[in-house]
Amino acid sequence: MKIAFQMDPIGAVDINADSSFRLAEEAQARGHQLFYYDPDRLAYQEGRITARGHDMEVQRVAGDPARLGPEREVDLSEFDVIWLRQDPPFDMHYITATHLLDRLRGQTLVVNDPFWVRNYPEKLLVLDFPDLTPPTTVARDLATIKAFKDRHGDIILKPLYGNGGAGVFRLDGSDRNLTSLHELFTGFSREPLIVQKFLPDVSQGDKRVILVDGEPVGAINRVPAAGETRSNMHVGGRPEKVGLSERDREICAAIGPLLREKGQIFVGIDVIGNYLTEINVTSPTGIQELERFDGINVAGRIWEAIEARL
Repeated sequence: MKIAFQMDPIGAVDINADSSFRLAEEAQARGHQLFYYDPDRLAYQEGRITARGHDMEVQRVAGDPARLGPEREVDLSEFDVIWLRQDPPFDMHYITATHLLDRLRGQTLVVNDPFWVRNYPEKLLVLDFPDLTPPTTVARDLATIKAFKDRHGDIILKPLYGNGGAGVFRLDGSDRNLTSLHELFTGFSREPLIVQKFLPDVSQGDKRVILVDGEPVGAINRVPAAGETRSNMHVGGRPEKVGLSERDREICAAIGPLLREKGQIFVGIDVIGNYLTEINVTSPTGIQELERFDGINVAGRIWEAIEARL
């Protein structure tokens, strides 16, 4: 197959952690041809969806993860699969990319399906499952957020379209910074904030469960660093081996059919204690950590799911 990767600069990836690299590596091992382009090089040209990028061969060499051919322009409708793997923020640049890729429907398989990536960003899809999530409010209005904090005391405040743990704050019952933080966020962004009741179980870890075509294949536990609330690996969270609990499987059984129906082939959900907190569809991570801990070929299972759809 001819496979294109729309992703952030390939030269900067960590070959031992990056999930996009691992997906490309597995595709190459299966004999598929790889093409790479930066999201800024995606274009609509008189009815065609094109990209300027490079034929690519990946290699597990630290600091030199890929060999790239000369830059050339391609018609993306000629590819079998396109991977939408650029990282958030989920801003208008990202949304525009999903609109352009959606024009390839019926010609090329885009993974994950861009229409539903656009409609189901991580912190919003969970709102469809209020029985699985902690108490949650999405609002820009300070009075609404204050009322939520009055009800629940200890809360987590974060940007609705943020990622990687950036801008995440814990505000306990004695905190006096809510108004200042609200001023800070609303001063540079028109986006709402999301507020959730703080879950003390996060001290034991924030579990990342990976689903392939709606079915769980395993999980890793991300434990916050000492003195830190956030467990994201971008901010020092430590990955640990962990199994799937009965509650994890209940959550996956509840959300899996919807993910499969909407073409979300590779998804990573976040579970703290018994609660679902995020459903990551834009550019989920965790493949390499799970493969090391459990000895399973997660990337291979993802490609098998893609091949079955084709």
